[in-house]
Amino acid sequence: MIPRYTTPEMAELWSERTKFATWLEVELAALEAQVELGWVPLEVARRVRQRARVPDPERVREVEERETHHDVVAFLRVVSEGLGEDARFLHRGLGSSDVVDTATAVLLVRAGDLLRAELDRLLVALRELADRHRYTLMAGRTHGVQAEPMTFGCKVATWIAELERGGKRLAQAQEAVRVGKLSGEVGNYAHLPPEVEARVCERLGLRPDPASSQVVQRDRHAHYVTTLAVVGGSLERIATEVRSLQRTEIREVEEPFAEGQTGSSAMPHKRNPILSERVVGLSRLLRGCAVTALENQGLWGERDITHSSNERVVLSGATTLLHYMLRTTHRVVSGLRVDPDRMRRNLESTGGLVYSHRVLLRLVELGMPREEAYAAVQRAAARVWAEAAPAADALVQRLWEDPGVRRVADEAALRACLDPTPYLQHADEILERVGVPRPQEVAR
Repeated sequence: MIPRYTTPEMAELWSERTKFATWLEVELAALEAQVELGWVPLEVARRVRQRARVPDPERVREVEERETHHDVVAFLRVVSEGLGEDARFLHRGLGSSDVVDTATAVLLVRAGDLLRAELDRLLVALRELADRHRYTLMAGRTHGVQAEPMTFGCKVATWIAELERGGKRLAQAQEAVRVGKLSGEVGNYAHLPPEVEARVCERLGLRPDPASSQVVQRDRHAHYVTTLAVVGGSLERIATEVRSLQRTEIREVEEPFAEGQTGSSAMPHKRNPILSERVVGLSRLLRGCAVTALENQGLWGERDITHSSNERVVLSGATTLLHYMLRTTHRVVSGLRVDPDRMRRNLESTGGLVYSHRVLLRLVELGMPREEAYAAVQRAAARVWAEAAPAADALVQRLWEDPGVRRVADEAALRACLDPTPYLQHADEILERVGVPRPQEVAR
């Protein structure tokens, strides 16, 4: 991933030096497992552990490009330069994929830890936001059109619930890739028995793959990267809503805009939702990584290397992208400016149309047939829609002009429907379900 969208933690995790350090740890663990089984002298393993150094990535690259044209062989050649005669015990009985796939599992598990920690941090910020605005009234919108009143806190609750599910999926995907393999070239343990694999995996915090070929099967990696894309889609939903609510005509929220920040090179007034737009754009790239990971499942026979080239990009790229997106979304959420007054004005700008369902139900309760009541409210609503600047109670005014309505209702009963209080009554329960405690009762 380009530096612009890379966090320091992921840059370190996916660096060449960390990769080679992890490869070396797999090699040393395999050597020491053979010592425990009595196949290699203990003093050899001790000397190798003491002398082996994580190779310089530039040196490995030089050997690969000039001599081996194989990265694992180049790695082993450079590491072996400091081991003398003991070098013959390194990589004993192993194939390249035994090292690479097992090390990749270690790195993906570590990446999963970073992602889950960042997700938890975002959830804390979202719960704080929901708590602050549990009773902040706004217009709920469907199809981009005002529907009924709701609270901004309840909107945020849906984000929390979705990301909680994402966290569970991440944990499951992390477990799916928490497997290593040292089963050899076609998975039959011809040169090392399963006992070595089991000991190495235990040292590295992995489980042995129950049945591998030359590689760990790529359904695991497809599950992992696809899960990252789903979580990215959840972040995209949050970012899309922030962008929508920040539009000039709505202006109910605004992502943080620093002093001295520039929105446009030509228009000084611009305050664009660039962070949210960045999250949306990167979510598209993340989904592309998922498509590639899915394509990698169908390898020829026990393995080909069609997956190898692209996994050097998509595994590090997908985890790095999501980590950056989570951190950027946290920046948006923790600095989000919410305008409750603007929300209330927008809610009242359609002349009471957002209460049409309550009015309909009230007319039915008073004895009007439902279809007749629906038609009456719809006619009144059409007239309100046509007004340039309707009064806050315009829907009731137009309904009261309908003789059929006047036969069953009085104006006070209709006006009572314009009270937003019922739309707040279950806010505390909804928020409690997503981990936002109810406010403590004020002592009398």
